[in-house]
Amino acid sequence: MKKRIFALTMAAVMTVGLLSGCGGGTTQETKTPDNSSGTSAAIKIGGAGPLTGGAAIYGNAAARGAQIAADEINAANPDGLQIDLRYEDDAHDAEKSVNAYNTLKGWGMQVFLGSVTSTPGVATSVEANNDHMFYLTPSASSTDVLGGVANPLTGTVDIQRKDNVFQMCFVDPNQGSASAQYIYDQNLGSSIAVIYKNDDVYSTGVYNSFDAKAKELGLNVVSVTTFTTDTQTDFSVQLGDAKNAGADLVFLPMYYDAAALIFTQANAMGYAPKWFGIDGMDGILGVVGFDTSLAEGVMLLTPFNADAEDEATKNFVKTYQDKYGEVPNQFAADAYDCVYAIYNALTEAGVTADMSAGDICDKMVAQFTAMTFDGLTGEGMTWDASGAVTKSPKGMVIQDGAYVGMD
Repeated sequence: MKKRIFALTMAAVMTVGLLSGCGGGTTQETKTPDNSSGTSAAIKIGGAGPLTGGAAIYGNAAARGAQIAADEINAANPDGLQIDLRYEDDAHDAEKSVNAYNTLKGWGMQVFLGSVTSTPGVATSVEANNDHMFYLTPSASSTDVLGGVANPLTGTVDIQRKDNVFQMCFVDPNQGSASAQYIYDQNLGSSIAVIYKNDDVYSTGVYNSFDAKAKELGLNVVSVTTFTTDTQTDFSVQLGDAKNAGADLVFLPMYYDAAALIFTQANAMGYAPKWFGIDGMDGILGVVGFDTSLAEGVMLLTPFNADAEDEATKNFVKTYQDKYGEVPNQFAADAYDCVYAIYNALTEAGVTADMSAGDICDKMVAQFTAMTFDGLTGEGMTWDASGAVTKSPKGMVIQDGAYVGMD
């Protein structure tokens, strides 16, 4: 059955009294916001992400996008099922993410919006699986979140499936193979270097599938170097290897914080190849102290284009800018889609607020593996038995300090 997101024009008529997120609970300064509405006839949806620390751009964006969706739904359906949304800070740390999950469970959470980043996502998906709590993450893209071992080319999860866990984002293997295919199809580079983080499940997962697809396509990869959390301050060796090998395109499967340093250090050494990233690069224009002109021309694959002309995107972007003073990134859009997809599944399944988390989970799994969903990050989205979403990535490039579609 096909579900469409609610009309965003309802956002214009929302009043302060209807907002379930009043009080600015998702601001970066607040570690553990209690932004719940307290409505008794509401489904309690919890989320965890880095609201503070180096990855806070991701966590705050997701929390804000989710809150906008919850506000719209509650305002549009005052007499229907309401959403009580609460986010906890995990500081991009696995142990803290489990603590955040347990805090939400103590609050009475019935559906988990998942962790925002992959390493915490792996930890909380285990907890949610043990509790039979429905779990939909906006952006924790490792296949280990879903559970099991993935084919690096197809992303198909083969064993140990956590059958209550689903993703709104692309899984890492899909990002890696899609990036290789895009670089090949668009003939973006004749000699390619790769720099990835070898102690991070997100970065290594993307690299492994990129490597497999690049070999299949015959891409000329001339340099592959790595770094770790402890060494991500000096990239002179990695950049020197890429430059000496003659790489005219560098693939960076990583988060924006390390990429910002790479761009800065490459500029200082006079190295100016093409740069190609993935969804973790989204947010680089908001890095404090970073010269954003160094990101000019950076390409990446992402499911969301804030410059799109459809009414849903334009209304979401306007609402986000009005509330938070900045353009939303794909993490905000994915979280927004998560809340609407969850709500559509809840209402279609006839879920009521007095149901247990376990009973809700059974109904949600059945709905997600049967429904089709249109959102900001894709049309005709579906989920298969692995929990992975099917949708098409978009090629983006940074031009004049903004993301512009390449396709």
